Amino acid sequence: MEKYQEIERSIIKKYRKEIWSRFVRAVNDYELIVDGDHLMVCISGGKDSFLMAKCIQEIQRHGKIHFDAKFVVMDPGYHEKNREMIVENAKLLNIPIEFFETDIFQVVSSLEEGHPCYLCARMRRGHLYNRAKELGCNKICLGHHLDDVIETTLLSMFYGAEVKTMLPKIHSDHFEGVDLIRPLYLVHERDIIAWKNYNHLTFLNCACRFTENCTLEDDQSSKRLFMKKLIQELRSSNPDVDYNIFKALDNINLNCVLGYKKDGKYHSYLDDL
Repeated sequence: MEKYQEIERSIIKKYRKEIWSRFVRAVNDYELIVDGDHLMVCISGGKDSFLMAKCIQEIQRHGKIHFDAKFVVMDPGYHEKNREMIVENAKLLNIPIEFFETDIFQVVSSLEEGHPCYLCARMRRGHLYNRAKELGCNKICLGHHLDDVIETTLLSMFYGAEVKTMLPKIHSDHFEGVDLIRPLYLVHERDIIAWKNYNHLTFLNCACRFTENCTLEDDQSSKRLFMKKLIQELRSSNPDVDYNIFKALDNINLNCVLGYKKDGKYHSYLDDL
């Protein structure tokens, strides 16, 4: 058996409950992939996006949904060694990737001040949507997992003074006909790490050239790391705390909130008194 076949088998067999079943449940519950879809599967080089790509290959091969998938790597200006690592991992995992080049790192490096991480994220998203349109794809697949969802929720509350989160599927307001989906939406990061370690795989962690230039105060990743540690601490006394945070987003009691926004319009609880 080839190495990539052993890796595929581990997703279906050893990590069936933790990864495969949760992946399939997200696809079905949120109607992420349907017959006739043309997916652009985005691979950043990290563990999450590579696992997502393998799960999509598996459901395409063995599932009842008929769709096309292109496995795309956007190069924002990687160092050569990082790009080579992505290529080698794609070969090892038997994923037929295709690169497309951008000048994101070059543009971001020209900033004298501001928030390079924010600009980089916005530019990446724009390039991905444009590439999807060029390829004739109607859905963009990103590798965000359940922990990303929970951490984003807490970040919005702690630093943005609002309750909002990542959604499993969103429609683009600026690129008609292209949706963004997150197939690993229900998969825990700890199980992705366990799968990676079990198969003795090594992926890119962060290929950003500018992380060392971000101050602790402005670096979004440091805030996310704080949230990750906070959840770990809370889990020691309440093992279900992360699940409860996630479930609360699907169980909002509008009778007991001060106000909410919908389509940009604010609604107060006083409106109904």
